[in-house]
Amino acid sequence: MSDIIGAGGDARHPAAQEVPLAAWNELGQGGYVLTTEAEFLNTGLVVGREKALVIDTGCGPRQGREILQAVREVTELPLVVVNTHAHYDHFFGNAVFQEAGVTEFWAHENTARAIAETGEAQRPLVEVFEPEMAQGTGENTAVVIPQAIVKDQPVLLDLGDLSVQLFHLGRGHTEGDLLVGTPSALFAGDLVEHGAYPAFEDSYPADWADALRHISALRHRYEYLVPGHGALMDDGAVRTMADTMAMAVRQAHQATRETPDDATKAIPVLPYGPEQSRHFIRRLRQTA
Repeated sequence: MSDIIGAGGDARHPAAQEVPLAAWNELGQGGYVLTTEAEFLNTGLVVGREKALVIDTGCGPRQGREILQAVREVTELPLVVVNTHAHYDHFFGNAVFQEAGVTEFWAHENTARAIAETGEAQRPLVEVFEPEMAQGTGENTAVVIPQAIVKDQPVLLDLGDLSVQLFHLGRGHTEGDLLVGTPSALFAGDLVEHGAYPAFEDSYPADWADALRHISALRHRYEYLVPGHGALMDDGAVRTMADTMAMAVRQAHQATRETPDDATKAIPVLPYGPEQSRHFIRRLRQTA
């Protein structure tokens, strides 16, 4: 990761410290999603006969405990955790699950490395809604690094009469985005997001557009598509996100050719807000 960002720490999450958890939404064939109000975070749960998989653990011990309590209202099975990428709101709750007996934390190899390198530096990003995590004091505030690694090849996890696939489509929102496919749902992490502009701070915009096209091509396999934040999405929304990002890449490249010393002149025509456009152009230059 070239930058530390608040991948979720922006205007879409007002008063996050007061945001309660909503109820589980069933996704069929052992799958569930738990969403906070104000579109804060989607946590996935997949329940097999022998184990259950938790997808993303929140931004610290407070939210981690709330997620764990909600999980235990559904199942008492042993748990496995997967972190979709290395932004604090998706892995800062890991220590709560570790204390609860979880020993198997999955992530893409690039995500595990990024958590090891930047996890401590991300603490200030949760100062408002997880002050103990920000300060590194109190229970369950350690940064837990995933040790079960996904590389280029997909990994099939057997939960007992139900299998889930962990796979990587290449760089996108980060360099280590991991998708989780169940018999009925695709959990896409922040590769796909509803209700906010994409977060480009440590992204790979051109690759991200390609990853979105791959997700669109996979949609016939899944009844549900779960974004990292916000409401469930359909294939049309994913294609629109891919087309919009590809168009923005072309516009930014054109602006760079026309005004190589000031590509920010492309900002008024890019389909994102000014802040996101600046990050987009910077990352496009850095990752070209």
